[in-house]
Amino acid sequence: MAKVTKSKPAQKKTATRTTAEKKTVAVEEPMGRYINPLTDFGFKFIFGKKEFLIDFLNTVLKIKGGIVDLHYDNTERPGRSEKDRTTHFDLYCKLKTGEHILIEMQHHRHANFVERTLYYSSRMIQEQGEDKKGDKDWDWNLKAVYSVNIVNFNLDESEKKCKNNGKFISYAHLKDDDNKIISDKLNFVYLELPYFTKNENELTNYIDWWTFVIKNLAQLDYLPNTLRNGIFEKLFFEAEIAKLSKGKRREYNQSLKKLNDMNLIIRDRDRQIEALQKQLAEYQRMYGSLDGTTLSKKPAPRSKVKSRNSAKARATANT
Repeated sequence: MAKVTKSKPAQKKTATRTTAEKKTVAVEEPMGRYINPLTDFGFKFIFGKKEFLIDFLNTVLKIKGGIVDLHYDNTERPGRSEKDRTTHFDLYCKLKTGEHILIEMQHHRHANFVERTLYYSSRMIQEQGEDKKGDKDWDWNLKAVYSVNIVNFNLDESEKKCKNNGKFISYAHLKDDDNKIISDKLNFVYLELPYFTKNENELTNYIDWWTFVIKNLAQLDYLPNTLRNGIFEKLFFEAEIAKLSKGKRREYNQSLKKLNDMNLIIRDRDRQIEALQKQLAEYQRMYGSLDGTTLSKKPAPRSKVKSRNSAKARATANT
């Protein structure tokens, strides 16, 4: 009896802890077979592997001769003074030939995102001059900077239906009025995932394959036949959640929870904006458009005036 009495509290404590753990799992535990590349962890897990990054960059960049090798560099750039802003890149690497490549992934809409990519790239141009400080023989021969950006929103905020004539990847360069490139030192790539709507049976080339994987990997539970080649077979094998170590799985769960929490915040914000827009439309319908700081009230419809007069007449008769 003593043993039974002693074991009951321990069982109750274990049951309570298990319930709490289940609640945590319900929030954080990933549901799919593969990691989500749109999480911070998933993005760096895939493109932090040189083999996958080189294959992806050779797919989207048009560098003559292709990329054979690269090395990862520091992703944090402090300002030139204490007052300057520190710049943080998602991934930054250099080629043996000296070119710089920035890879950014932005899941949620970011105001002035294109301008941010311009700022980041300009920092890498500026640093090349700083590296040559004191070098009297330097002749301003800059190395090219490539900015590769994967975004899960439309860069054009006016576009609501995610239709862009099938164009989901765009390139930007420094050009003159005749559309002639005047410098190849600043190069931008924008991969807009909402514009990509192909299913696995419609994939025809490497850009399709990579974009499909980035956008849909977390929803898949198998390797599509279209992607059965060396690089993607290896990627799918390594991206299985079940193969992650306990520590990596914990990191992924935290990254996934952060993404889900942000999705909820943005969804709630969008609902509030929609409610305010409806409320404003109702006010404008009732009182007219806003003129300066005054609302000009429209006359009530005849039916409302008639019913109001009838109510007044009844009230007078009752008195």
